[in-house]
Amino acid sequence: MGRDVPAMVFSRDDRRRYRDKVRQCLDVFAQMLRESRFEFEFGRPKAGLEIELNLVDERGEPAMKNAEVLAAIAEPDWATELGQFNVEINVMPESLKRDGPARLERALRNRLNHAEERARTVGGHMVMIGILPTLRESDVHEGTLSANPRYKLLNEQIFDARGEDLHLSIMGDEALDTYADSITPEAACTSTQLHLQVSPDTFAAHWNAAQAVAGPQVAVAANSPFLFGRKLWQETRIPLFEQATDTRPVELKTQGVRPRVWFGERWITSVFDLFEENARYFPALLPMCEDADPHEELARGVVPELGELTLHNGTVYRWNRPVYAVVDGVPHLRVENRVLPAGPSVADIAANAGFYYGLMRVLPYAERPVWTRMSFAAAEDNLHAAARHGLDARLYWPGLGEVNAAELILRKLLPLACEGLDLWGVNPGPRDRMLEIIERRCVTGRTGASWQIDAVNGQNGLDRHEVLRRMTLRYIEHMHTNQPVHTWPSP
Repeated sequence: MGRDVPAMVFSRDDRRRYRDKVRQCLDVFAQMLRESRFEFEFGRPKAGLEIELNLVDERGEPAMKNAEVLAAIAEPDWATELGQFNVEINVMPESLKRDGPARLERALRNRLNHAEERARTVGGHMVMIGILPTLRESDVHEGTLSANPRYKLLNEQIFDARGEDLHLSIMGDEALDTYADSITPEAACTSTQLHLQVSPDTFAAHWNAAQAVAGPQVAVAANSPFLFGRKLWQETRIPLFEQATDTRPVELKTQGVRPRVWFGERWITSVFDLFEENARYFPALLPMCEDADPHEELARGVVPELGELTLHNGTVYRWNRPVYAVVDGVPHLRVENRVLPAGPSVADIAANAGFYYGLMRVLPYAERPVWTRMSFAAAEDNLHAAARHGLDARLYWPGLGEVNAAELILRKLLPLACEGLDLWGVNPGPRDRMLEIIERRCVTGRTGASWQIDAVNGQNGLDRHEVLRRMTLRYIEHMHTNQPVHTWPSP
């Protein structure tokens, strides 16, 4: 979840002091890595995740009610997101061993059911979907930002850096070409974020592996084909997020300035590489300094929070992001996987998580790691091809060349994920249930995106928005059954 910040105005001196403080934090972080001060216990994996959801009314239209809904839920693991039609749940980590995935799925389903019951009391309903199909351009403007001052401040800083409106241009089956005067279009992107705690020594291998599988992940989980009434990519969330948080005007793009929503540009050898790139390439968006001196804290045996370093990291939106955190006085590192959309059902989310966590137990430890046998550019190309075409994408994989995404997953990645879940100690029952969902999506070609497209194509003679509204209501009905999307009846 994003850190809350107060409303404020930043001076040039604020920015200079913040840059200096980030460098201090980076020096302390390097020292902590050298001195092996991080907690990690191999063999006891925990799966943590965050899920962003949309709010709708009885008709399936966006409901600008997150403040009322959160007040009705009144639970600390729920929070605001960027738009008034968004909320987020932070799911506490659960052990992967034995029936851990099944427990996680049950707990998540129960908490969502409870939240839905409470939301109904204030006229809201929750939808797990990559992009809400009924969202209109008129729904995303500065007036529909959440009330949290963080978002208003972030909006101001991004547009101050740009100096002009955002240009949103996505060419897919149909075309979107428009401008926005706030970052609120980013709120259309609702995702599932998977966390995995790793050791400093193996962080680079895990991050590289996560980058390599980002394309297959998106291909098999695509759930965002519609934006502002247009049918665009299978996972339109990817290009939309890249454009809606872009601080660069055209001239800086032409000069090669890095975007803040970033796949990266190289394989890494240490987690330090990523934090150092953040400091080197990206100006501060929220230059807020804390009083703590990280050098002094470390010298007297206190684990530093490295507040400036982590705040800055939170404004660089990598698809796989490094996370430094201190829990009960003990520091640790996580890889935050951010490529997946929300939904369609809790069962589908659990399957997507199982597929990823299984791969993360095998690929980082391979004798000839995948990232040593493919270019970084190929991994990035895979992500965008998968976002555009879903399971029909052609993806590159070492030893196979360019293959159909479904074939790559069935032939190569599912067996590896199965091996990985076994190594994690997951029981055969939950293991097979999760991976069978991934397999059946590949065999049937049915993802959340393809179901939505088929549902819209099956209704002729109606206004596009009305078709999308009816489809959204059917989607919600199926979502609540918790049956995986490949089993949903054809529209």
